[in-house]
Amino acid sequence: MSGHSKWANIKNKKAKTDAAKGKIFTKIGRELAVAAKAGADPSTNSKLADVIAKAKAANMPNDNIQRSIKKAAGELGNVNYETKIYEGYGVGGSAVIVKTLTDNVNRTVGEVRHIFDKYGGNMGTTGSVSYMFENKGVIIIERTVSLDEDTVMEMALDAGADDVIVEDDCYEVRTAPSDFSAVRKYFEEKGITLEDADVLMVPNDKIDLNADQMVSFMKMLDAFDDNDDVQDVYHNVNLPEEDEDE
Repeated sequence: MSGHSKWANIKNKKAKTDAAKGKIFTKIGRELAVAAKAGADPSTNSKLADVIAKAKAANMPNDNIQRSIKKAAGELGNVNYETKIYEGYGVGGSAVIVKTLTDNVNRTVGEVRHIFDKYGGNMGTTGSVSYMFENKGVIIIERTVSLDEDTVMEMALDAGADDVIVEDDCYEVRTAPSDFSAVRKYFEEKGITLEDADVLMVPNDKIDLNADQMVSFMKMLDAFDDNDDVQDVYHNVNLPEEDEDE
């Protein structure tokens, strides 16, 4: 989870160029198509319903969503995408987890290793850093005058969430991964707009980097972001405020 809050990361995504948004849509589209291979009806395929919610939160047009789902029965029918997770260290001993969705594991592992090496890090073995993270469902709701803290707390409790973290501009509802779909659905049925909803690797603690290390670290994150096979990157670095507010 990048930055001091997930919401800051969302604002970054919304401010990106159309080209960057297109890349985000492409990655989510691949995720939609893979999820839909287990069934194209979100009412009976909770994983697909979760990815659709993620797509809507990213402002992905409904036509794109439906097109991606249809691909599951068409051109992706004979393409086997695998989820592969790689762990490693960035500069300054930072912990990094890279989640990929790939049809060519050899290509992807080589590219991920190269990015780690290029920016002063190194790829580790399975389990080398994941013990520093916890798998959590995270639902982001914008904080508004009409939606007060007590209301969100009560709804989260009724929905079966674990915790609510109150930020200046949002509520961050956290759940166990197994409860994520039910909690997300509860808020949607109450008419609450979700700014983001996903199961994430949340770091137990965060570290600070010096200015030079931060430059390398941000370049590494950009390189991962530019890689088509990389779906998500999780890390334990406190990103500077100015990067969050751009």
